[in-house]
Amino acid sequence: MHEMESLEAISQDDEAKRIFLRMAALSRDGRMGSFLTELARDEDLDDETKGTLRELAEDNTFLLAVEDYLQRTQHLH
Repeated sequence: MHEMESLEAISQDDEAKRIFLRMAALSRDGRMGSFLTELARDEDLDDETKGTLRELAEDNTFLLAVEDYLQRTQHLH
């Protein structure tokens, strides 16, 4: 149930949706390394946020689930 709540929260936040869809596409295309390098260099993000994003970026299953959920629910929102 918690995962569904997380997916729904992402679908309601345009910025989060954009970030997760970008990470899913990069993961699918095998280009996540460039995102992680860019993330590590980003001086605007604190270490906790970077760590959370890195953890999520490395979870391919979750990213694909987010992408699938957003595509399936797009017409409902």
